[in-house]
Amino acid sequence: MATSNERSARWNRYWDKKSATYDREIGFFDRHLFGDSRQWVCGQATGDVLEVAIGTGLNLPFYPDTVRLTGIDWSEQMLDRARARAADLGHPAALQQADAHHLPFDDASFDTVVCTFGLCAIPDHTLALAEMTRVLRPGGRLILVDHIRSSTGPVRAVQRLLELVTVPLGGEHFLRRPLDHLRAASNLDIDRVERFTLGLVERVVARKTATT
Repeated sequence: MATSNERSARWNRYWDKKSATYDREIGFFDRHLFGDSRQWVCGQATGDVLEVAIGTGLNLPFYPDTVRLTGIDWSEQMLDRARARAADLGHPAALQQADAHHLPFDDASFDTVVCTFGLCAIPDHTLALAEMTRVLRPGGRLILVDHIRSSTGPVRAVQRLLELVTVPLGGEHFLRRPLDHLRAASNLDIDRVERFTLGLVERVVARKTATT
């Protein structure tokens, strides 16, 4: 049986290889399932912004010019493409390889933390959410969008079948729902939730409780 480190290394290799075709493949889902979700998320980002699992940088065109953007991903090949995209757009961004389970930033470092379609493939997404909250400043916003377990029974059955392949192959899950964990957090208030496309897609804005 593969150890946790062996699985992580295998998944990292998978996403490195996937970087070559990722934009084309995710583009189909952006057009047919996800709608304007990237614009919706990035348009609400303000101040010092951290994007977790920035991938190839598909969100870069949608950030306001006023933000100061930092992005992390565990795939160097994804990051190479994100760096090239940032350079082409003239959009300054500090991009670095890092593990979402252990973000290399001090507590309360960012005004906004963003993650789009990334929590599905982070091995321990609950730990990643806790880390995202940790690096948020009090009053800062956590803005998420991801595909989640559907609200429709037949679709959930298909998702379970898909996970038999996608989890061993690339660590990609279809039955998660990050909102459940955010609601259970004592230091977050949920500001906004939108769910659509057969309950497959969910967009969430949560605010870190301000200290008194």
